[in-house]
Amino acid sequence: MMKRTLFFLSILVLFIAAAFLHFRYRQAAFIVIDGFTQGTTYHIIVKQPLRKMLTGSTPLIRKDEVDSLLHRFDLSLSIYDPESIISRINKNDTTVRTDHFFNTCFKASRRIYEETNGAFDITVGPLVDAWGFGPEGPEPVDSTKIDSLLQFVGMDKVTLKGNRVIKKDPRILLDVNAIAQGYSVDVMADYIESKGIRDYLVEIGGELKAHGSKGWGSPWKIGVDKPLENNNIPGQDLQIILRLKDHALATSGNYRKFFEKNGVKYGHEIDPHTGYPARNRLLSVTVLTDKCIMADGYATAFMVMGLEKSKQFVEKRKDLDAYFIYSGENGSFKTWSTKGFDKLIEH
Repeated sequence: MMKRTLFFLSILVLFIAAAFLHFRYRQAAFIVIDGFTQGTTYHIIVKQPLRKMLTGSTPLIRKDEVDSLLHRFDLSLSIYDPESIISRINKNDTTVRTDHFFNTCFKASRRIYEETNGAFDITVGPLVDAWGFGPEGPEPVDSTKIDSLLQFVGMDKVTLKGNRVIKKDPRILLDVNAIAQGYSVDVMADYIESKGIRDYLVEIGGELKAHGSKGWGSPWKIGVDKPLENNNIPGQDLQIILRLKDHALATSGNYRKFFEKNGVKYGHEIDPHTGYPARNRLLSVTVLTDKCIMADGYATAFMVMGLEKSKQFVEKRKDLDAYFIYSGENGSFKTWSTKGFDKLIEH
């Protein structure tokens, strides 16, 4: 009788201990870090390994390290920092040498440029500035101005040799804003994984990477905004909700960044071939792949290419999934997506 009582008491103690550990795990396993970078916000959620949580040791991910890494990233690729590597290249500083951040971004940009027949091009800097999307604000734009700037556009006019950028004309300007934010997500994801963490969510300015699960095998739930003109707060009015585990996601659209001139609305994606903001039926493009740098670049390229060319492109690629929102008749919203993307939509 005594042995049976001790047995049940042991089971009860183990049950209580397990319940306590479960409660502590649910309460303390997640670390949330957020802040500001690149003129926008960032949010990071990581699930610490259980052994770290139980020992009560210092969190593996620290905000000061996160902010320091993002600052080093800006010192390489931010056109808004006059002392960054890319700004010094644009000012033709002969002493500047590139770093790992710049080289990775340049090579990815070159790949997407070639694959999309120039729809994505980081030499659109002069055109971006002319249309008022650069750090100097808007300038008067006419066809003569655009024609004069097009001679400085094209990644075939710039090369990377070792850690030096060679430009065919000193007036060529680089602008990586259409891909750098996605790349910063990958940089942060690499930092997190270097700490031995496999379950995390990184979001910077709407571009993100979701890896592993948020707990007990559950996927991360991510919302995609409706492309409404006044939908300026991410997550306020959602088009769909995705269930992601090991995906990088980037969305590009013209419903937030645009300006009107003489009654015409101009989006921020510049067509490198014409020099003018792209105008087609696409309102928003969301791309899923394994690297956010590539998702970001492709999303921008698709906004320039338009619906039909983008559909043909993505249907040939096993490494990409996409979701297009475009305008139908009478201003209605229509959508098209790949089969792989459809499987991730929560219904």
